[in-house]
Amino acid sequence: MDIKIWLFVVILLLTLIIGAVIGFFVSRNLFTKYLEKNPPINKNMIRAMMMQMGRKPSERDINRIMESMNQYKNQK
Repeated sequence: MDIKIWLFVVILLLTLIIGAVIGFFVSRNLFTKYLEKNPPINKNMIRAMMMQMGRKPSERDINRIMESMNQYKNQK
């Protein structure tokens, strides 16, 4: 089995590039699914942040913030 060195290098590089591209798209897809199931911010977090800022949030304020975040998420 006599394989040329240049052919081996080309096949090796192509394999690495294809593997990197496939790995990138698979990991991006898994990460977006994870973020959809586990959003980074929820109502309790917004309530805690507003309390830390010295403001007592009403439910209307929290819902308005959540709606604006969902609108921004849907625009992308």
